[in-house]
Amino acid sequence: MSEVDLSSWIVAAQSGDEEAFRSLYRAMQPGLLRYLRGLVGDDAEDVASEAWLRIARDLDNFSGNSGFRAWAATVARHCAMDHLRHLRLRPAVPTPVEHLCEIPAAGDAGEQAAESMSTDAAIGLIASLPRDQAEAVLLRVVVGLDAQTAARILGKRPGAVRMAALRGLRRLAERLDEVGGDTHMSLSRREPMQPVRHGD
Repeated sequence: MSEVDLSSWIVAAQSGDEEAFRSLYRAMQPGLLRYLRGLVGDDAEDVASEAWLRIARDLDNFSGNSGFRAWAATVARHCAMDHLRHLRLRPAVPTPVEHLCEIPAAGDAGEQAAESMSTDAAIGLIASLPRDQAEAVLLRVVVGLDAQTAARILGKRPGAVRMAALRGLRRLAERLDEVGGDTHMSLSRREPMQPVRHGD
């Protein structure tokens, strides 16, 4: 997806073109979802849905087409932090597994699990890093933002974000050596990150 395509879809979506908005969603959702998995774990899809509701609501007010990725990541991050604060105030009550048996699976569950295993393992490994490193790696590598843009989202200096991303990537390389590539076994059951306070 080129920036030209992204810009044209934004302009068309702002004019009410639903297909253009769908194209934006299809282009942006995979990266946002991976970013949110690193922040909120298994609740990523719910948080992404809330983020897209806010994006759709506020799209008319967005200007500066080249900054759409950063704007969408900022909206998603705010939704994630709201979600984590809500969880701290009202912890979730686990649902007995027996209640889930009647829910039909969409598609071949085995194929879906195989497709997502490596992505989930990678996001789980990133989420196991210290919070500042995890967010820097997610924004720089997963979402694809430059250091200046990631720094604006995180409320930090670009140099601090570059350093956090570098440290995080080094630590990831060390952990990959330690676990021997079998990351989905040891890291798939992770806790979501804690809310980030401005200036942390």
